Amino acid sequence: MQSALTFFYNLTVGAGIANYGLAIILLTIAIKLVLYPLTVKQVKSMKAMQDIQPKMKELQEKYKGNPEKLNKELASLYKEAGVNPLAGCLPLLVQMPFLIAIFFAIRDYQYAQQPPSFLWMKDLAQPDPTYILPVLSAVTTYIQQKQTTSEMTQQAKMMMIFMPLFIGYISLTFPGGLVLYWVVSNIFQIAQQWFMYRNTPVVGREEAR
Repeated sequence: MQSALTFFYNLTVGAGIANYGLAIILLTIAIKLVLYPLTVKQVKSMKAMQDIQPKMKELQEKYKGNPEKLNKELASLYKEAGVNPLAGCLPLLVQMPFLIAIFFAIRDYQYAQQPPSFLWMKDLAQPDPTYILPVLSAVTTYIQQKQTTSEMTQQAKMMMIFMPLFIGYISLTFPGGLVLYWVVSNIFQIAQQWFMYRNTPVVGREEAR
């Protein structure tokens, strides 16, 4: 991943706009494009599960005193709808090594250009002193969560608040280059999910409204 970041930085050098921030953005987009097929599978699986949520609730209410019967009915519902409740996990697991690798690659990257400035940031190796990137990391995390949350249960509402605040908090101490990666990745993911969701309303989300 560090070699890939160097490659994209060299591209910016060749274009006459040498900039590590731009290199990180290009690397992030490249990774998201490579993982796009997995993202599609994951989102489709999530949408399918959300679409059958009303029927699942009916079955859970109907057979709440009979777990064995409930499991059989749920299995029949999954089969009828062509849904695998675990299908959304595998794409996520496959993506994890990439996410972990890019995290450490950018965090520990040895910038040849010192300091590696980008827009308002004078040094991407240091935390953002203006707090703009940490705020953007929290906001984009919230939007991404909201896109994929079908049921606004009490637990879901807590996570909708806790996760963005947690990401924003830890971003205060992370290198600006790493937080830039997170923000760009979130924005790209939001755009991907919007594109995939735009013509297919999610039943659970509409009911929650």
